[in-house]
Amino acid sequence: MVLGVIVLVAGLPVNTPAEDPAPLAHGKVPGEPHHHLKIENEYVRAYYVEVPPHQATELHQHDHDYIYISLGPADVVSAVREKPEIHLELRDGETHFTRGGFAHVARNLGDTPFRNVTIALLKPQGEVKNLCAQIALDAARGGCDVTRGSVGGGHSFSVEPQMETREASLDLIRVDPQTRGVGVAVPPGTLIVVLKDSEVQIDVKGQPATTLHAGEMTWIDAGSPGVTSNPSGRVSSYLQLSVKAAARQSL
Repeated sequence: MVLGVIVLVAGLPVNTPAEDPAPLAHGKVPGEPHHHLKIENEYVRAYYVEVPPHQATELHQHDHDYIYISLGPADVVSAVREKPEIHLELRDGETHFTRGGFAHVARNLGDTPFRNVTIALLKPQGEVKNLCAQIALDAARGGCDVTRGSVGGGHSFSVEPQMETREASLDLIRVDPQTRGVGVAVPPGTLIVVLKDSEVQIDVKGQPATTLHAGEMTWIDAGSPGVTSNPSGRVSSYLQLSVKAAARQSL
C-alpha cells in the first residue's frame, strides 16, 4: 500500500556514536525541534516532522510504540543509540509501526526535506497484526478483507485494513472525486492523516466543515459523529487510526 502507516523519520531508530554525550538534551520527542506537535490527547500524540536536506534530528527518546508515515520519498539513516545504523529508502506514503523504548537520531541524506507524520500511541498496544500491508516489519501478514461501498451519485470508496493491535486499528481509505456532502462515516475516536495529492473534507455534527490537504491531520472525538468526503477532482486517500477504547466510550 502507499503507506508502507514504520520507523518514521521521526521514529527511525538511530545510532549515536559512543562518544556522544549521552543524556538527551530535551529528554523526549516533545523537546526535539524537528517534531512539531499537532494533536495530543490521552490516546495519541501526533507530530509533523521535517528535517532539511543533509541535516539531522537531535538525539531523542521514543518511549511509546508509534506509527510513522513518510510524506514523499526519503533517504534516511536511523541511528539508534548503541546499535548499528539503519539505512532506509522510503517511498511516499510508506507507513510502519515501531516499538518504543529507544533513543535515536534521524539523518536526512537526501537533497530534499525529509517529512513524515509520527504518531505516538500512548497506551500499551499488545500484539500487532499486519493485514493488507506490512506495517510492522517483524510481524507476519494476516488476512486482507477490503470493504467497498458507494455514496450518493454512484461514487465509490474503499476501506483497506492495514494493521490492528489490541488498542487500535489502522485503515487506508480511498474516496472517488466529487463526493462533497455525501460522506464516508468515521468511527468515533479516530485520527485522520491525509496522503499525497489528496483533499478531504471533514464534517462533524455541530461544527463547521474543514478541508485537509496532504500531510494535514485531525482528531474526531468519541461521541462526535463525523463523515469524510472528497471535494477534489481526483481520487483522494487518507489513513484512519481508530482507537478502540475511545470508540467504546461513545456507546
